[in-house]
Amino acid sequence: MGPRSLTARVLLLATAWSALALVVISIVISQLYRQSAERAFTDLLRAQLYNVINSITIGSDNQLSGSPQLGDLRFSQPETGWYWIIEPLGTFAARPLSSSSLGTSNISVPSILAVPFNNRYERFYPATDAFGNHVLVAETEVVLDGEGRAARFRVSGNLAVVEEDIQAFTRSLYIALAVFGLGSLVVNGLAILYGLLPLDGARRTLERVRRGEAERLEGEFPREIMPLANDINALIESNRRLVERARMQVGNLAHSLKTPIAVLLNEARLLDKPQSELVRSQAEAMQAQVQSYLSRARIAAQRESLLARTDIEPALERLVRVMRRLNPDKEFHLSVSPPGAALAMEQQDVEETIGNLLENAARFCETGVWITATPASGPQQDGDALRRTWVEMTVEDDGPGLEPDQIREAMKRGTRLDESKPGAGLGLSIVREITSEYQGMFELTRGPRGGLMARLLLPGVTKSVA
Repeated sequence: MGPRSLTARVLLLATAWSALALVVISIVISQLYRQSAERAFTDLLRAQLYNVINSITIGSDNQLSGSPQLGDLRFSQPETGWYWIIEPLGTFAARPLSSSSLGTSNISVPSILAVPFNNRYERFYPATDAFGNHVLVAETEVVLDGEGRAARFRVSGNLAVVEEDIQAFTRSLYIALAVFGLGSLVVNGLAILYGLLPLDGARRTLERVRRGEAERLEGEFPREIMPLANDINALIESNRRLVERARMQVGNLAHSLKTPIAVLLNEARLLDKPQSELVRSQAEAMQAQVQSYLSRARIAAQRESLLARTDIEPALERLVRVMRRLNPDKEFHLSVSPPGAALAMEQQDVEETIGNLLENAARFCETGVWITATPASGPQQDGDALRRTWVEMTVEDDGPGLEPDQIREAMKRGTRLDESKPGAGLGLSIVREITSEYQGMFELTRGPRGGLMARLLLPGVTKSVA
């Protein structure tokens, strides 16, 4: 599949959209989970803060007393980042209290201007303890008795716990989305390929029509494709009618002109010799021109047909059999590669072209003629959905050959170089014209065996682009 493939385009678009959607979803979900985890962490610190507040009183000795039980061993283990701290405020000269996990260290307190209290008279701020732990501190100030004695209560939690939880969730999320994304791509790919199967079937059927193996698109197509199939069948039928009409008109024109030209030729015999020669030569020229243009019209009509196809090997084998009967003392060597190759030409045009070359080669060769047909590269049509194939055919003999100027003369219309028998020369103009009408190429050179080698580049049966 190439960039011009509909399947590749749909798969590429679906893959790009799925990948973009999964990336966006993963980012959004991870951010939402981070917000939820941080909010839950803040709520946990708030609950622990009020638990500490409810556990502390002022004793008879005017000192802070109480032992908060938060149900978390990390408040009793050193250097964990989980601490509670109670500090008297103002003139209340009591001894501060703290969790055993804090030891003799402390956590700095930012100014109220830097981190103000909220409407619940709470504030939360990040800090770093003496052990390098990044913690989040929940703080409030509470009046403890009717005498107005107050204390600052602080509870901290290690932010690494939140980050570890978020990272674990993110990893699980990415793995789950990756598995889901791969599964979705596989399912989407299978669905797209299955949905485009009717188009691929229509393409294969159209290729069979192009190769001449079928006359119309046949089979069951979905409702969306059926109008296209019907239009293509109508186009094929219209093409067939146009070709038949062109052939019929060519035949009618040939028959209508045959009699007037014959009358002119007969009447020319009754005239004096100078006038007779003049009329006869002009009538023969008219006959040759009419035949040439009728042949061109017929070939053009056939070339535009979707059904023009001739298998190379059977056509050449028939011609070789005929030439062997006519020339039993000559050898004919035939090589066609690959087997089953076909030309996008009418059979009569192939036989007329190759037959002319074989006849000339058999006439001028000494021992034999070599005929080959192989795939070749040739010009392509830009913007065509079909890739045109070409076949190179050569006909070579081991005769005396021709000089370059003689070859140029032989390629001219009506030129005959064999003077031993009037009217039996090369006559290669028809080969050149038929090849040209099929947009091919024809050249005549001296071959490796010393004789003439005719090389033709002819259109093969068109193949579809994968």
